[in-house]
Amino acid sequence: MKIAVIGTGYVGLVTGTCLAETGNEVICVDIDKEKVEKMRNGIVPIYEPHLDVLFERNIKANRLKFSTSLDEGLEHADIVFLALPTPEDEDGSADLSYILNVSEEIGKKITSYKVIIDKSTVPVGTSEKVQKTIAKNAICDFDVVSNPEFLREGYAVDDFLKPERIVIGASSEKAQKIMKKLYDPFVRSENPILMMDEKSAELTKYAANSFLATKITFMNEIANYCEKVGANVDHVRVGMGTDSRIGKRFLFPGIGYGGSCFPKDVKALQKSGKDQNYEFKILDAVIEVNNRQKTILLPKMETYFNHQLKGKHFAIWGLAFKPETDDIREAPSIYLMKELLRQGATLSVFDPEAMLNIKKQFGDTLLYADEMYATLEKADALVICTEWSIFRTPDFSKLKNNLKKPVIFDGRNLYSTNDLKQEGFSYLSIGREDVIL
Repeated sequence: MKIAVIGTGYVGLVTGTCLAETGNEVICVDIDKEKVEKMRNGIVPIYEPHLDVLFERNIKANRLKFSTSLDEGLEHADIVFLALPTPEDEDGSADLSYILNVSEEIGKKITSYKVIIDKSTVPVGTSEKVQKTIAKNAICDFDVVSNPEFLREGYAVDDFLKPERIVIGASSEKAQKIMKKLYDPFVRSENPILMMDEKSAELTKYAANSFLATKITFMNEIANYCEKVGANVDHVRVGMGTDSRIGKRFLFPGIGYGGSCFPKDVKALQKSGKDQNYEFKILDAVIEVNNRQKTILLPKMETYFNHQLKGKHFAIWGLAFKPETDDIREAPSIYLMKELLRQGATLSVFDPEAMLNIKKQFGDTLLYADEMYATLEKADALVICTEWSIFRTPDFSKLKNNLKKPVIFDGRNLYSTNDLKQEGFSYLSIGREDVIL
């Protein structure tokens, strides 16, 4: 099948590459000339495990191409994916200007039947807006389909190639058949392709992300309460997670969620509710609690250092909002580091993939280490913000020898409190008894 993917951000690039992997001919279109040139030369502009292998293979096979020309993409394709940004507007709503501007251009340019697919996360009713925008100028038939993505950063390639489910919102029987043919190679294990109306498909994505954000936030509230009453959140989490009605996933407490999806999508659904005179009280609480949770380590640090953080030097491990990505959007580390800098502390930081993105934002206000142990020199404490695997089994003797005092503030509960006590560390984490030596 001949496909164009408009937008080569995280979703667009993974979508285009994985569709090419099943034998389709794909053109990815982007207005960024420098980015397109790099991709033509085999340079993947984002970090995503396993993407580089598929990327290189499909470029060599001539199934994956790149262009700055919308005309070229539309001339090539029968199926057009819109994988464009929907950034958060000032009022929390999703900004649809990128999608609607491209839709208007599509309406002016198409001369034969196309299936136009909303792959971006968009509010309920967006497919209808896209339909009307294209129809203003179109001289041929077309269909608009809602096909939200469910890709986890760090696992996006596997999620696309082996999806748990595919959601397709389409009123047209012709479009439904085309979409089923497109996705059949990805569901050979008989995971479902769920056909529904466009509005339900659009809401499914928001509802799923908002529910997961709520689950994370609820667990963080339980963790905070555990500290008040002397309970251990690790035991509570296991006790909850073994209930099949609840499940084990998304129950790990920490310093809040971040990234490109959860914060934006929760706020967008909240705003969509307000636009319909409906108040999502649960989402109001989720947003409030998560904002507070991002700096939940700060009071522990202030208390430990007698409210004198000025002049203190901290080692920071983990900057990305989660492991296996270089994405720092809404990362809890950013909020914590800004507050520590505001109080006069200095910071030495390390992350396996996100250093460049953090440097673009913080510049010379941080010290950037080449490897994790290099952050520790003359540091008053170690602070963990992201649960990268390389942080899980460190050399504790090396930590103890390099830190001024053996103290760790752990925002992801990577270690056993008993183990750290035996190692001779003061260890302050989330939802568990603090070890103060």
